[in-house]
Amino acid sequence: MVASLFFLCAALLCEILGTIGGFGSSVFFVPIAQFFYPFQVVLGLTGILHVFSNISKLYLFRQHVNYKLLFYYGIPSVGFVVLGAYLNTFVELKWAQLTLGIFLVCFSIFMLWFPTFTLPATKTNAVASGAGAGFIAGFNGTGGAIRGMSMAAFGLSKNTFVATSAAIDFGVDLSRSAIYLDHGYLHREQLYLIPGLIIISFVGSLIGKILLNKINELWFKKIMLTLVLIIGVIIVYKEILTFSS
Repeated sequence: MVASLFFLCAALLCEILGTIGGFGSSVFFVPIAQFFYPFQVVLGLTGILHVFSNISKLYLFRQHVNYKLLFYYGIPSVGFVVLGAYLNTFVELKWAQLTLGIFLVCFSIFMLWFPTFTLPATKTNAVASGAGAGFIAGFNGTGGAIRGMSMAAFGLSKNTFVATSAAIDFGVDLSRSAIYLDHGYLHREQLYLIPGLIIISFVGSLIGKILLNKINELWFKKIMLTLVLIIGVIIVYKEILTFSS
């Protein structure tokens, strides 16, 4: 019970940070949740948390969705998340975990080195980054950071960015959750966590929205990226030890 309470508190913190930072909560939630549960269970819980998290964000930011971007990002994201999620069911978990750690390390270092980097605001980049983000989300649990780098080039307001990203993620997370659940990634003994995750998804999104306009985004993202880097290094180190043992 104590471990479950710590887990839910960590999930709430991840949801708040993900809303403010624009990376999505999975960047923090997937690696941190692995301290509590096996990787497949984490993927299942992440999918469920994100489905309700996106519903919450769509409600809170419902007037700010950019439907044109939703079309260009959403369709390839949903298509490729299915491919990534199915591939995850056939690949050894240690490889999926190692790619997660490497992705977090590379992404955080790149964004710390080039904090203002964005992909050009073209339809091609929108479709490509949507597909890439969807595939990675399905395979190792987190892909919103890739899409975020591309969407940032369109000069969206904070609220429009969060709302449109949530709309895209909703289809992505609903699709991958169906695959994870169909392949038994969640077990009966973890079902009691779902009501807590549903509450956390709304409360975390609400707190994140309140804080969004009250902080210095540049410094906040630097701090968050540093934390992501540390988490990524820990995951890579742990998986290298597993390979060598």
